[in-house]
Amino acid sequence: MKPVAIFRHYPSEGPGYFATYLESQRIAWKLVEIDAGAAVPESVDEFSGLAFMGGPMSVNDALPWIPRVLQLIRAALAAEVPVLGHCLGGQLMAKALGGAVGLSPQKEIGWGRVDVADNEPARAWFGGTRGFLAFHWHGETFSIPPGATRIASSPHCDNQAFALGKHLALQCHVEMTPEMIRSWCQSGKREIERSAGASVQPVSEIESHLHARVSVLNAVAERLYGRWIGGLKQ
Repeated sequence: MKPVAIFRHYPSEGPGYFATYLESQRIAWKLVEIDAGAAVPESVDEFSGLAFMGGPMSVNDALPWIPRVLQLIRAALAAEVPVLGHCLGGQLMAKALGGAVGLSPQKEIGWGRVDVADNEPARAWFGGTRGFLAFHWHGETFSIPPGATRIASSPHCDNQAFALGKHLALQCHVEMTPEMIRSWCQSGKREIERSAGASVQPVSEIESHLHARVSVLNAVAERLYGRWIGGLKQ
């Protein structure tokens, strides 16, 4: 099988548990380091799937790689190559498919409940899970693009995930590891302090019961990733 392309847009926002899961399934992957100047592939032909990670930039920023990524996402859908987006990655998918990305009503940082929708695509992706504690770090959010279905929401953000056939976009982060969370808390400490509110947790709360929380999150990720790899193009 061709490898899965994983797009990294910022050094500290790598594939995390997603790469661990792919390796456990013996699925090859290739990291495309956009943050290090790597070129956006011109074609999806060499990949079985595309996965886009997070990043602090906005999809509305005038960055030269963004239009190329949007074009690649649209090409992947046309070629039936599955696409997966995490946070910024989900926003890139939404914009590529005709949705909009803008400021979220409230910034979300830390652990927060995500509720799974009561519809068939949500049940297909999440199974019997009706809700879970997700990790959040975002100030923008996406609308649901034409043809897609909202499959998850949170009290502070209506659109936490959408599905379109074999393609999945997430606003929340399910790819986290304890090491990633500690790193983000260290580098983002000032942002957390400036953004105090009901939907922003202090570092002490974010890092509380960290391994137990991440273990539960990994189980949710396994369900989502397991369905997603079922659509990989041979």
